[in-house]
Amino acid sequence: MPLTDTTIKNAKPGPKPQRLFDAGGLYLEVAPAGGRWWRLKYRHGGKEKRLSLGTYPDTSLKGARERRDEARALLAAGLDPAEQRKADKRQAELEATRAFKPVALAWLAHNSAKWAEGTKAKVLASLEADAFPHLGTMPIADIRARHVAAAIRATEARGVGETAARVLQRVRAVFRFAVVQEWIETNPTLDVRADELLKPRQVKHRAALPEAELSEFLARLDAYEGDAATGNALRLLLLTVVRPGELRGARWDEIDLDAARWRIPAERMKMRAEHLVPLSRQAVELLRAAEPMRDPGGLVFPSPYYPGKPLSENTLNSALARMGYKGIATAHGFRALFSTVANECGHDADVIERQLAHVERNEVRAAYHRAAYVAERTALAQWWADYLAGKRAGNVVPIGKRARRARAAAP
Repeated sequence: MPLTDTTIKNAKPGPKPQRLFDAGGLYLEVAPAGGRWWRLKYRHGGKEKRLSLGTYPDTSLKGARERRDEARALLAAGLDPAEQRKADKRQAELEATRAFKPVALAWLAHNSAKWAEGTKAKVLASLEADAFPHLGTMPIADIRARHVAAAIRATEARGVGETAARVLQRVRAVFRFAVVQEWIETNPTLDVRADELLKPRQVKHRAALPEAELSEFLARLDAYEGDAATGNALRLLLLTVVRPGELRGARWDEIDLDAARWRIPAERMKMRAEHLVPLSRQAVELLRAAEPMRDPGGLVFPSPYYPGKPLSENTLNSALARMGYKGIATAHGFRALFSTVANECGHDADVIERQLAHVERNEVRAAYHRAAYVAERTALAQWWADYLAGKRAGNVVPIGKRARRARAAAP
């Protein structure tokens, strides 16, 4: 006769396990210690098997019967309920590993070979701050465009529209990666566009020091009373016009002072291509003066606060702010200053671009430029250093007058 709740409640544990049968192979097993387990006895493939359906009272009599009926429906379809349960568990575990966060980390690892460590850290930090809190635990196959849009709008609401656009770009890349890996069929972010999702924003370029203010700037740099290494970092940055991150990570083993060359390895360059920096006499003198105080870790500009770390990203701009140039000049803006002056003074545009490490995409042309422009770039680097020295001394003719003279002398 079928079980009742009363029968179950009145069942007492005995010295041996007891089985209280219901119907359709369902029974309750009462252990000597008092535990009660629902079991289903069934046959599949000519073998008798058992399937656990939960414990009582967590699983009620009604609940156990429903689970029994579900299992028997699988049997009727030719499936083994126990094997199906294992398959469902494996699928759930698989889907858990394919939540957005682990997929994003797999995408990050896949791209690590072509990214500098600093770039990788920035990308990870942006995902941790603005993507993982909203999408991280969601199975990537369940994420829709509206979920991504909500995450990006939440980032924009913090007042960082540019960051929101970057996060969207990275989230889209994660989904492209998942499609290529055949973890999802389609990319739900294909139609999620930053210009349609985010509020229009004014693009702000990095502030570049005006050439007309260069003499005053150099005088203030000479009078800078902050950390001496930071002042030297600004001087070398202005002389070499490398990117601030490339300067901050500079190592002594990259620099050959006798040859007046600084070879920045590909892994530290934005475009992942080695960059040769010709060093002017002034740059070599600056580095020779700093050489006796070499950092044990090999960094040219180590942090004064954190051993083994380079100067922080904000150190150079903070120094410029202390000098009175907040909002007027940035460390990265030295590159724009150099480009403006060098172009106005008639130097070869291709040589200027190579000096700025704006890499030629075509591999054959890039190889040619690396070989052909070393002498020209060396001369350009020395011209720029001499130009700065002249501005410092106040004997360089302003660009506008030089340009007018050049036009007047032209045939």
